[in-house]
Amino acid sequence: MRHSLSSWSKNVALVVLLAGAFGCAQKTINNVLADPYRYRDKTVSLTGDVVESYSITGRGFYRIEDATGRLWVFSTRGVPRKGARVSVKGKIYDGFDASSIGEFVKLPPAIRERIETGLLLLEQSHKAKS
Repeated sequence: MRHSLSSWSKNVALVVLLAGAFGCAQKTINNVLADPYRYRDKTVSLTGDVVESYSITGRGFYRIEDATGRLWVFSTRGVPRKGARVSVKGKIYDGFDASSIGEFVKLPPAIRERIETGLLLLEQSHKAKS
């Protein structure tokens, strides 16, 4: 009896460990774009290259791109420059209205016109990759 209980416990622990590993797996931009409702108001981690970058006094927008798509990110903690490879963590907002942050930042027309999906990642942190 002891042997089967120990074996059972190990199997349960392995399943829990694997489920946790898959639940924390890195998401792609396409994962977010394909099913925005699933990620809305949830924290996600994405990695990509910065393809556009706009900042004023440490706040601004940057657009990341991976092999699956592009997504705008809003940051109040500094904006990485074009060409940087970054890992970014933040909350996804679906149906984002660019005018809603007008009290914080006056958006250049170039950005306002480019937020075509209505999706935005509100950054909690980012880290440059080497």
